[in-house]
Amino acid sequence: MTESTNTHPNEPHNANFAARLNWLRAGVLGANDGIVSVAATVVGVAGVTNAPAPILVAGMAAVVGGAISMALGEYVSVSSQRDSQHALIEKERRELAEDPESELAELAGIYQAKGMSRETAARVAQELTEHDALAAHLSAELNIDEAEVVNPWHAAYASAAAFAVGAILPMLAILLPPAGWRVPVTFVAVLVALGLAGMLSAYIGGSSKRVAAIRLVVGGALALAATYLVGTLLGATGIV
Repeated sequence: MTESTNTHPNEPHNANFAARLNWLRAGVLGANDGIVSVAATVVGVAGVTNAPAPILVAGMAAVVGGAISMALGEYVSVSSQRDSQHALIEKERRELAEDPESELAELAGIYQAKGMSRETAARVAQELTEHDALAAHLSAELNIDEAEVVNPWHAAYASAAAFAVGAILPMLAILLPPAGWRVPVTFVAVLVALGLAGMLSAYIGGSSKRVAAIRLVVGGALALAATYLVGTLLGATGIV
């Protein structure tokens, strides 16, 4: 009788899970940024005027500028991470070429430190080295998979797209209702969306859904209230 390689189907054991989890969480956070920053911008303008044209211009500027900013920040951050990963991979490859015996002993020591007996650790290190020495050392020492080095362009596109998708909600909420309802509808729509996004983020990470939702809703409400107050004050004083 053949046993399944995964006896706990509800538990993710594949090597790609952590990377997918990070990407998904980054997407949720990018969408949150799009929702909050664009909503705060259009609500601030709505504090001055209910005319759709200025709100639309300000909102579109916030969408474009925010998406580019998110993409650029993600590209720079992930590029630095990729460069570090490449440097570590090349360093490990060089060490294996120059002193394979010491590297084998180091690998065995790593597994011994994790609880294996000296003999078992030595055998595991030997077999892994014979199979793929570089992959074995990258995994054990650095938790790096050479085939999964991060791509900064993918990160930039994903971040910009997530931001833009999140920004759609406040743009529709502020522009579609009648003038008198624009700000209240935007507040409600944005806070509900943030609550759902917080719950989704918590679900992905396995943390408390209520705490995550409350955290995002309170933060979003403060951002919207602050920008609307600033817009209202500027409009009342006649500065704009």
